[in-house]
Amino acid sequence: MLLLCLVGVLFFLLVYGVASLTGDKSTFSMKDKIGVVVLKGIILDSKAALAQLEKYGRDEGIKAIVLRIESPGGGVTPAQEIYEKVQSVKKKKKVVVSMGSMAASGGYYVACAADKIVANPGTVTGSIGVIMHLTNVQDLFKKIGLKSSVIKSGRYKDTGSPFRDMSPEEKVLLQGVLDDIHDQFLDAVSTSRGIPKEKLKEIADGRIMTGRQALQMGLVDYLGDIEFAADVAAKLSGIEGKPELVYPKEERFSIWRYMLEEMVSILKRELVEEGVCFSYLYQTTGD
Repeated sequence: MLLLCLVGVLFFLLVYGVASLTGDKSTFSMKDKIGVVVLKGIILDSKAALAQLEKYGRDEGIKAIVLRIESPGGGVTPAQEIYEKVQSVKKKKKVVVSMGSMAASGGYYVACAADKIVANPGTVTGSIGVIMHLTNVQDLFKKIGLKSSVIKSGRYKDTGSPFRDMSPEEKVLLQGVLDDIHDQFLDAVSTSRGIPKEKLKEIADGRIMTGRQALQMGLVDYLGDIEFAADVAAKLSGIEGKPELVYPKEERFSIWRYMLEEMVSILKRELVEEGVCFSYLYQTTGD
């Protein structure tokens, strides 16, 4: 028995030592834990957020989840995918959103899926709307002597082409698609926040607002920081005392990986901002 106890202690010390080196000691904490998922920057890919939500959703040691949003929004599809994942995970555990400096457009769309939304008073949020960017380089091509030839299977196949002006019919077509995507946004907010759709349309014109204004309009539930959001999640989950916040493990820094990710990020950002793409994205432009 003494030998078994000694082996157990040595094993514990070994595992604890490894955890200390990797910076992950949360496994040994006796406190109830709340997992923190961070959604930061333009939402171009849902993969990382979905994986982290799935991990915390399955982890029995994680009693609740705080979704920290620092985003102006982004692509329609990844925002919708994260929204649906939050809806799925909150069937098992409470999910509370903590808004940082900005949680607008697609960032707000994702937030609506949570059980409760906590914003800072100065958080920039709202911007309920859809945007599409099209670039016309027709005059530039004329100046440098380039021409474009198109062979297509249908009249609308090259709608939004940067090499010619859009026809009135094409504008109507794209506006119809955009309006439907906007209506999907309204459905998500109306259902999640319990706001009648017709009333929501009064403020769903792309306008931004502060966290305090959003509270007055019923778009968020509380004002506070991430610690307050964690307390809300703890209360909803029946956690007594101060919970421990568990963040995703940071990967080791690699200069080559960083450069590759930056190049891919820039490329994706250009596609979202300049390509033929509908986005739940809040943007500012300067002269």
